[in-house]
Parts: sequence; C-alpha cells; structure tokens
Amino acid sequence: MQTQKLYDEYMITSMVPGFEPVEVESALGTRMRSSDGQEYLDCFSGISVCNAGHGHPKVMAAAKAQIDKLVHCCTYVYYNPMAGRLAEALARITPGSLRKSFFGNSGAEAIEGALRLARHYTGRDEFVALTHSFHGRTYAALSLTGNSARKHSGGPFMPGVSFAPAPYFYRCPFGSKTEAECAERSAEQLARAIQFQSSGNVAAFVAEPVLGEGGILVPHESYFKLVREILAERDILFICDEVQSGFGRTGKLFAIEHYDVEPEIMTMAKGIADGFPLGAFIARPDVADSFTPGSHLSTFGGNPVSCAAALANIDVMRDEKLPENAAARGQQLMDALKPLENELTLVGEVRGRGLMIGLELVEDADKTPAAAAAKEVKKRCREAGMLIGVGGTFANVVRLQPPLVLDEAEAAQIIDTLSKVLRDLNGSL
Repeated sequence: MQTQKLYDEYMITSMVPGFEPVEVESALGTRMRSSDGQEYLDCFSGISVCNAGHGHPKVMAAAKAQIDKLVHCCTYVYYNPMAGRLAEALARITPGSLRKSFFGNSGAEAIEGALRLARHYTGRDEFVALTHSFHGRTYAALSLTGNSARKHSGGPFMPGVSFAPAPYFYRCPFGSKTEAECAERSAEQLARAIQFQSSGNVAAFVAEPVLGEGGILVPHESYFKLVREILAERDILFICDEVQSGFGRTGKLFAIEHYDVEPEIMTMAKGIADGFPLGAFIARPDVADSFTPGSHLSTFGGNPVSCAAALANIDVMRDEKLPENAAARGQQLMDALKPLENELTLVGEVRGRGLMIGLELVEDADKTPAAAAAKEVKKRCREAGMLIGVGGTFANVVRLQPPLVLDEAEAAQIIDTLSKVLRDLNGSL
C-alpha cells in the first residue's frame, strides 16, 4: 500500500504496536471501505467516536454549511455563534446543574482543563483516580491514568495523585462474592486512599462511569452513590469522564445517568461531533465561574465547524433515538454472547452497557489473560469483514463499540461472526 510507505517514511508510528492492514478510503453509516474494495462492518467507530455513524448526512450538511460561513475566529477572542448555541445545548442535555462549558479539541484537553478548574474552585491541588483507568496522553491526564502500560517512559508524573481500586468484579482484589460487595469494598478503599495516600488536600475524584481502555469495566449500580457520599462528607468534587462513554454509547445520553448521581464537572469528546475534533468540559455555574482572566484558553477550541457538527449530532441523537437503539442492540448482543462464558473456556466474562461491550478472554480457570488469543480474534474478525477493538489492562479484552445506528441484522452479523471465531479458536487451544 502506498499509504503504508508514506507512514513508514514520514510519520512517527514507532509507538504503535501494529496497524490494521486496512487503508481506509471511505465510510458511511456502519461500513468502512478500503482502497482495495473490501467492505467492513465497523464495530469500533474510530475508538468510539462516530456514534451517529460515519458521514451522517445531517452532520455533514451542517459542517459544510458552516465552512462556507466561517472556519475559525478564536472562540475566546470573539463571539462565535456556534459555540454559544452548543454550550446552551449541552446545558440542556447534561445531568443535574451542569451549565457552563469550555471547549477544546480533545478528551485529554478536556481533562486537563477540568483539573485546572477544580483546583481554582477548591484551592486544593490533589486528585484521586481509579486503577485500570485511562484519561488521555497529556501530562496531567496520563498522571491520572491507572494503567502502567499506558504510562511507559512518560514519568515522572504529576505529584499529588492517589489511586483507589476500580470496582472490577471479575478480578476483584477483595475476593468479593457479589458485584455489590465488590463495589462497597472498592468505595471503602477510595475513602482510605483519601485518608492515607493524600495530604488531605484533595480537590477532586476523577472517574469514568464505564472504564473503556481498562477493559469495558461496568461498576455496580451502587458504586457511584457510595462514592458520592464519601466525596460529599469531605467536600471533594466529582469529575466524571464521559469522553468515551458519552453521547448515547451506553444506552443513555451520558453513562453517569445509569447511576443517578450528579458530578460537579463532566468531560466530553469523541462522540460529541461524530468525528469532527472537539472536546469540552461542563461545570456547575459556581464552579465554572472560579476561573479568572488568564486561567485558561484554547486557540482552536470551539471551532465553528466542529460546533455546528456537534449541534447537528445532538439533534440526530434525539430524532433518531440513538441512545435507545444502543440499549436495544446492546441487549441483543449481550443476550447472545453472555452464554459463551459457560460454553467456552476462552471467554472469561462478557460485560457492557448499550453498545460498549467487552469480552475478556482467558487461558484457563485461573483467569490467565489471553492477550495472544484476543489479537488472533481481531485478525480473524477482520478477515471475515468485521473490524473490532482489543484493549484492557492485559490486552485481552475484545471490544465492541459500533456506531449507534447499528441495526438488528448487523447486530446478528456481529453475533454470528464473533461466535464462530471464538468457537473455532477455543477448539484449537
């Protein structure tokens, strides 16, 4: 492939362990097409980005119309109508009292800005995050990431960050017999991390409501309520990282809505504009207004074209009921794939919410991570015309995060293809 040669000669790719041998020429809806004419069912959405599907006509039309009017003005020097309208829309659709937004270009930028805002509001400078978490590749975001594989050669990291165990029931460090017990013990350890690992100067707790890169870890329904109580007692903010789980991915517009708790600050990116680069954090007005002149800025943040795409994307989410479709198609997938836990030694656990699903692969009853098998599953699925992801702390979790426009027949195709690949591989082990 000519593009591969260009990558090899002119792009920094040495940090990538291996590319999919697919040169993407075009994409529409749930389908991607390569330059050699091969069509693939996309079950990864550019890492959970194209939630409304590739090239949704309403999103594309909004972006094209905005290009003819204004591409850039700097949203934090001049008044940008698209940014104002998007901020109003986000205040309307996000949970609780979240109201005022700041726009950047990515999820990592959103996290960095949210941390800075928490420091300004509280006057404190420490944070607590979760093991198995991932919050981005910039300095502070990576400092909060509880996964050593993502932090390789990046340290020393930001001081003042403590970690509490993620409520990861399949590998619960407490040997809990139920998800509820694991959640309770994990929350208790959060309180202990604040008490014994910090200097008592914690500004905020940062967590994903569903941990994506950590392996699609879904906390028990009680976890964030317990966390909320712990934080309230200590006057600590909750920064909810919805970069990967937001915009309909889990069956609700935002994943934290499954837990009926309200954060003080929430970060967003990925699915916010259906592929156009945009990130944001939103906060309660009293928290947001703690910024003072010079506290923060972004040259390209709130780009008019990306904001126009995001506004259209929000309309599509509502009009086409994409969160509801994610819930229905996710249930279809879970109902069919969950029995594989009992059928195949290779499948340790199937878990997820909506169209954010992970299958953790193991080698034996001791739950030895099967990273090589996950890599092979990805290869065989690609050869069968389906693109999936692989992640997790041990690189042994098959990830299904297709566009939310996935229909029933396409979900059945995923089930058939993945089940066959897993059964064939399990039989050869």
